Amino acid sequence: MKLTREIKTAILVIASILLFIWGYSFLKGRDLLSSYKKLYVQYDSVEGLSSSAPVTLNGLAIGRITAITINPKTGKLLVEMQIKSDFPISQSSTATIYEPGLIGGKQISINPNLADSTLAADGSYLSGTIKQGLTDAVGEKLVPIQAKLDKLLGNADELISGFNKVLDEKAQDDLRKSLAELSLTMQQFHKASISMNNVLDDNKAQVKGVVTNFNKISKDFANISDSLNKADMGKTVRNLNATLAKVNGLVQNLEAGNGTMGKLLKDDALYTNLTKSTRELELLLQDVRLYPTRYINVSVFGKKNKPYKGVPANDTIK
Repeated sequence: MKLTREIKTAILVIASILLFIWGYSFLKGRDLLSSYKKLYVQYDSVEGLSSSAPVTLNGLAIGRITAITINPKTGKLLVEMQIKSDFPISQSSTATIYEPGLIGGKQISINPNLADSTLAADGSYLSGTIKQGLTDAVGEKLVPIQAKLDKLLGNADELISGFNKVLDEKAQDDLRKSLAELSLTMQQFHKASISMNNVLDDNKAQVKGVVTNFNKISKDFANISDSLNKADMGKTVRNLNATLAKVNGLVQNLEAGNGTMGKLLKDDALYTNLTKSTRELELLLQDVRLYPTRYINVSVFGKKNKPYKGVPANDTIK
């Protein structure tokens, strides 16, 4: 059977119409060649959610939003979802509107209740929730910041106004005078620095000599320090400590009366004997002075010696 041109044209037109219908349905989120079921969710607000937005399950796209209508009686928004998945979605599962990113738009995520064995049939209604997105969170954070910024700007405006009120004509004149005096002071400081540089240039040789002498003194001090280190000061100090310890022990022995010197220092009998011997020597010398003939006997004519008389007890040396 030979197809005529008219039949070929009719087949091409019908195929084009079917392809157009399928493409339009695909762009709207409906797949005419696949089996799917429809689920519905009601929300008070779906701001940012649009038709053809994906429906996900644990991050996996399982369908699309086919329509969003409003109920004129209750004012609630009815979202129609086309689900193309064999995953068992229970009747008590929830559909949450969330925002995956800043520019991706909002989507719906199915949160299945695996403990519920009652599956959601075609045309069932699920419970709807809304999860705060990043944009909403940033907006909520910006609101108090904006309020604080407005308050800060208001305070700055008041501060500037108060500053303008404080700076009357006299205050402004005083401020100008202060700035002029500050400028003059800076000029004088600049002149002083120039003079100081000139003085340093004129006495560069003296300054260099002072620095050289200081370096020499530092070097000599370093040499002295090295000599002290090489002299083994630690050993000298230890020897000195040992000598002082021996002297301390000797002094302690003298104070305790140990040894000959200790006994001489601590024994009272030595003092008593010395005192007694001194007294007896004193009496002897006095007796020699008063009666020398008793000790030196020179007799030319055989004269007899005078009898001996003791020195009175109360006699003292004159």
